[in-house]
Amino acid sequence: MTVTAEPTVTGDEPSGGAAADRRAGQAAGQGVRSRSQHQRRKRIVQAAAALASRGGIEAMQMRTVAERAGVALGTLYRYFPSKMDLVVAVVSEEIDLLERSIERRPPRGGSAAERTVEVLMRATRGLMREPELAEALIRSLLLSDVKTDFSDRMTNLMLRAAVGPAGDIPADDRRRVVARALSSVWTMEMIEMLRGQATAEVIQGRLEISADRLLTD
Repeated sequence: MTVTAEPTVTGDEPSGGAAADRRAGQAAGQGVRSRSQHQRRKRIVQAAAALASRGGIEAMQMRTVAERAGVALGTLYRYFPSKMDLVVAVVSEEIDLLERSIERRPPRGGSAAERTVEVLMRATRGLMREPELAEALIRSLLLSDVKTDFSDRMTNLMLRAAVGPAGDIPADDRRRVVARALSSVWTMEMIEMLRGQATAEVIQGRLEISADRLLTD
């Protein structure tokens, strides 16, 4: 007759309930750390944006940002290895604000071109409330070697306004190509405005002509 030995349970081995409690505790601890890290990152980005709004990129000295955010300089560098990484994060935050604004109040223009221009002009007005910050963001797009998804996000915002959800539109689709081109036109128009060489009304007129020509089939 074969005798099957009962498994030995030692005092060092947690029971099933205790192990589950420990895993739950570890998950909760990770959740708290994750929220804390998210809040710390948000403070850093907000501090950088506030400095840039008063003095442009030059004012965004890493030590000054760390002091304003209430974090150690080493902590700041763990989140953002370079100043341009930080600038790109500020750009992303501004796009987040624009996306939430578009979701709350979608463009109401009667045509795809009109809705697309409304998106771009709302971005223009939002940025120009803080000209120094706007200049810092535009400069970062032109000069930074750090990869940013700014063009992709602006393209998707315009496509969503023009034709609806943009997720199913292929990368080589004419509509996506046109929207990306309009994003580039808008960036150059913003430079003109920041230099004092164009007003918002002039920029809107140019964008309307460009959008009408490109989006009308």
